[in-house]
Amino acid sequence: MNDAIQDQLVEAERTFEGSPGTIEEGLDVDDAELVQLRRACRLLEVGSNLLKQGYYTVVIESAFVAIERTIQFRLIHDGAMSPEEVISSHRRLYQRGAEIGLYDDALGDDLAELWNRNRTKTYYRLGIATKEQAEAMYRLADDIHRHLVDMTRVSHECLCRD
Repeated sequence: MNDAIQDQLVEAERTFEGSPGTIEEGLDVDDAELVQLRRACRLLEVGSNLLKQGYYTVVIESAFVAIERTIQFRLIHDGAMSPEEVISSHRRLYQRGAEIGLYDDALGDDLAELWNRNRTKTYYRLGIATKEQAEAMYRLADDIHRHLVDMTRVSHECLCRD
């Protein structure tokens, strides 16, 4: 790589190592569960905006991540996961949600399979994302989010309610 790119890489690394700068509005909370909740809200918001603009691949990506951030929110909220814990397996995250009763095992398996079969395909362009897929994924993510958030004591913290 040329020197300018190497310099940009070093600068990017420094921004992650340094003290926090300007925090995204709405994510400036200390509670780990609320950070995950509000990240999901932001992903749904951007997904809605990009769907209108025809960016279907990005909408599908944001929908999958919004679902996972919402499940992670509930795992932390319900005491089934520590804020510091990292679940790097998508399948395991969906299984953990089923284990604590957020949904049944079959739905957890179906979510994992949906991710496994389709997210990878559109992300790596092994298949081309369509409007219909993006709309369906956005609706699924939005419905899961609303359902899992509505049954908590912190539903008022959801940015989607603004």
